[in-house]
Amino acid sequence: MYTYGTTIADPTLAEMGKNLKEAMRMLENSPRRIEEESGKKPVPEDIPGPLQGSGQDMVSILQLVQNLMHGDEDEEPQSTRIQNIGEQGHMALLGHSLGAYISTLDKEKLRKLTTRILSDTTLWLCRIFRYENGCAYFHEKEREGLAKICRLAIHSRYEDFVVDGFNVLYNKKPIIYLSAAARPGLGPYLCNQLGLPFPCLCRVPCNTMFGSQHQMDVAFLEKLIKDDVERGRLPLLLVANAGTAAVGHTDKIGRLKELCEQYGIWLHVEGVNLATLALGYVSSSVLAATKCDSMTLTPGLWLGLPAVPAVTLYKHDDPALTLIAGLTSNKPADKLRALPLWLSLQYLGLDGIVGRIKHACQLSQRLQESLKKVDHIKILVEDELSSPVVVFRFFQELPTLDPAFKVAAVSNIAAAAVGRERHSCDALNRWLGEQLKQLVPQCGLTVMDLDIDGTCVRFSPLMTAEALGTRGEDVDQLITCIQSKLPVLTCTLQLREEFKKEVEGTAGLLYVDDPNWPGIGVVRYEHANDDNTSLQSDPEGEKIHTGLLKKLNELESDLTFKMGPEYKSMKSCIYIGMASDDVDVSELVETIAITAREIEENSRLLENMTEVVRKGIQEAQVQLQKANEERLLEEGVLRQIPVVGSVLNWFSPVQASQKGRSFNLTAGSLESTEYTYVYKVQGTGVTPPPTPSGTRSKQRLPGQKPFKRSLRSSDAVSETSSVSHIEDLEKVEQLPSGLEHDNLEAQCPEQPCRAADPVARQTEALQDEEDDHSQSGLRRLPIFG
Repeated sequence: MYTYGTTIADPTLAEMGKNLKEAMRMLENSPRRIEEESGKKPVPEDIPGPLQGSGQDMVSILQLVQNLMHGDEDEEPQSTRIQNIGEQGHMALLGHSLGAYISTLDKEKLRKLTTRILSDTTLWLCRIFRYENGCAYFHEKEREGLAKICRLAIHSRYEDFVVDGFNVLYNKKPIIYLSAAARPGLGPYLCNQLGLPFPCLCRVPCNTMFGSQHQMDVAFLEKLIKDDVERGRLPLLLVANAGTAAVGHTDKIGRLKELCEQYGIWLHVEGVNLATLALGYVSSSVLAATKCDSMTLTPGLWLGLPAVPAVTLYKHDDPALTLIAGLTSNKPADKLRALPLWLSLQYLGLDGIVGRIKHACQLSQRLQESLKKVDHIKILVEDELSSPVVVFRFFQELPTLDPAFKVAAVSNIAAAAVGRERHSCDALNRWLGEQLKQLVPQCGLTVMDLDIDGTCVRFSPLMTAEALGTRGEDVDQLITCIQSKLPVLTCTLQLREEFKKEVEGTAGLLYVDDPNWPGIGVVRYEHANDDNTSLQSDPEGEKIHTGLLKKLNELESDLTFKMGPEYKSMKSCIYIGMASDDVDVSELVETIAITAREIEENSRLLENMTEVVRKGIQEAQVQLQKANEERLLEEGVLRQIPVVGSVLNWFSPVQASQKGRSFNLTAGSLESTEYTYVYKVQGTGVTPPPTPSGTRSKQRLPGQKPFKRSLRSSDAVSETSSVSHIEDLEKVEQLPSGLEHDNLEAQCPEQPCRAADPVARQTEALQDEEDDHSQSGLRRLPIFG
């Protein structure tokens, strides 16, 4: 822990260090204290208010900065790298404050101080990375150094460029060679910065038949150079990779250097593998980069230093050309760019710098050696053990093909099968990468898409280990997570083809081919009014799929179901997720079809019932009005007068019959309630249609979840438990005809019909009730009866 005390003679420097330490402590402190006090998270104000007349103190301003930094943590939970800055990060940040303070010195002191800082930093970097007698250019943007190197190469090869300018380039067009595996957008950036047309760029392909698929093809490059020379063009500069941006492959820099010396081409090297030059053992391919004309380093990322500039080391003897190209400057502010790196290198020391790079390389080797022991995992950088980048992907070989099919592998059928398998693996690898990023965030994994290999997962600890604090235990946890996800991946990939066949063979279901979905598959139910030729939204289909999704999630199976639009369509469909165990695909597809059909029929029944009920209400109103008119005719007009009607009703009561009505929802009609009042039994009406059910009925064991294949042992248990029941049924079938009826008559000789005929018993009970009703009310009284 660095401290600032009275040993510092300049009180301003001591106060600056103290204030920076206090400010970093406040900014790194999470807003938990504010949440505990107020019970809610402070919401940053997007609309700035007016400036206060009296101003604010430093604590209030830093509190505002803290709220702005931590206000969106729920939306971006991974933006917490500032909490892992450490002491070396504070030293780098202090360099920016010191740079502003040093710029206030007088010109002579400022010149001496900036010259010392620039020379020390350049000497240290050249010795650490084995680049002898080199100069350094410090820049904020990583690609800015290469643009200045291109300017220097143009001024070196075109002597009259300062006077004639574009005319010189027009007569002899310069050519810049870039690898096909270079960083995206590097070529257009150079052309925009240099004012060159895009034909000045030459894309060199990588090896496809022999060697790595990410290394530059040297033989093809030589052919391109010869062709350009014959056409009157000038081969100007070649950008080689010591660790490509994607997979960390290193070009054959030694052979490229010989080729560049032969044709007078400037060789520039960049890549993450240049960090290994600081180690004791360096591979020969990377060591050859020390003989190149220039190289770009990013020590801030490698060492976990924030706000540290990138460095471009180069060799050139003409200071006038470097000044014209912008690699050197007489401005003290430009020289002060090296101040944060100057402080950080002294704080870490040589052992600290080498130790951090070595730690990152050990993490990569540890992961690479562990992945070799894991099945179904392919490593793309197997030939470079010293590379600090590990790129891997999940794969599963296709079933053994017939010899005839292998001969016809170039056919469209084979190509389509391979392409479908490639898309399936890419979706699964994308899912695997996202899962690993969430489970082990300390590893800083990246999911990327390669043209040849497909979707892969990259582990580059040199770029992330120091910022995230990656350790060997995190790599072991990563291996454990990969092994735990492999059964899910293999099982899902095996069930995809079976699911497709089952869906295509089931009526009413349509298989949806979505290459970006990492699950068993996607299916859509085609209802009666579905228009397959239209891609517009389908409200009826969306309603059915919403209900289907709800029913499937209520089954509480291990599968996950989601609903979303079909790929390149607006129609709804069901997405079935990953399978962690053996799934009965036929039962799954049948359940989806039956459930969707039930939802569709219930929906139609509800719509029809709404119309039927509306018509029934109208008919009931008409019959009620008709019944009222009949009652008026039967009772007479005098009974409707209040006083007269009461007297008439007292002398001669009206014996009105009860004429009720009931509405049968199944039949959709009004029915009389006379049967209900007479027999005290509600009529059954029309039998409703049977609910559709599956053709396959599967009995599950207790605790067994849906869509699980039954084990043979469980089937054996169910068979033995039903043996006694089957034997009883066989005995009953062997009895002679009429034996059961004779036994019943023997037990009840006086009432054989009542015992044998339940309908007769119900009819007799109803007759007894009618006899009871036929008696008058007086006969039921005890005395009069």
